Amino acid sequence: MNKTVIFDFDGVLANSEIIALAELRTSLEKYGIVIDWDTLVETFLGSSIRQIIAFVEDRTGQPIDPDFQKEWYERLFERYAHELQPVAGSREMLDRLDAAGISYCIASGGSYKRLGVALDCIGFADRFEGRAFSADSVENGKPAPDVFLYAAEKLGKGAGNCVVLEDSIAGVIAAGRADMRVVGFVGGGHLEGIRPLHAERLLAAGAATVLDDLASFEVAAFGAV
Repeated sequence: MNKTVIFDFDGVLANSEIIALAELRTSLEKYGIVIDWDTLVETFLGSSIRQIIAFVEDRTGQPIDPDFQKEWYERLFERYAHELQPVAGSREMLDRLDAAGISYCIASGGSYKRLGVALDCIGFADRFEGRAFSADSVENGKPAPDVFLYAAEKLGKGAGNCVVLEDSIAGVIAAGRADMRVVGFVGGGHLEGIRPLHAERLLAAGAATVLDDLASFEVAAFGAV
């Protein structure tokens, strides 16, 4: 099958957003920025570090501490080492795609450093060697389509042959702007308690359908495999 799946990573393959967003909120509070969980999810899910820094500087009117990312990552990676797990069903889904001959890759809004640490922690590093791409490689993060188009180009695929799995509003919009079919996902731990609301947001942003688990992903993405 001449199809490729492009996965967002955090909150889709790794149950990492519940950790990352919690530690980001701690970092933001040091700048006097207090945000409830739902707003945190809506605002920062899928954001690159450059976008987060720009948000803080815009809100405070001051340059951000040069150690902002370093301190956030130190806390983040300490928790990753002890807590991070794959999203339920993700390993089995990848096995099914392999068996069906469907290629796949990652196009993350996170940095290569964060992506690499998380892939190691969940045991997916070998599986995605040479096909895990970050917004670090492009000029504009999601909701711009850049990282999805970059990933497709690296795999030699046209946009029309790509299906994206995304949990963020920015990512769904980005995939749409790349002219790729996008399936929304609300099964990550960070969406506990707001899944129906977030599913509505993903559909409004352009998702063809929304899943709360990965068991039926291939059907949602391709109809039948």
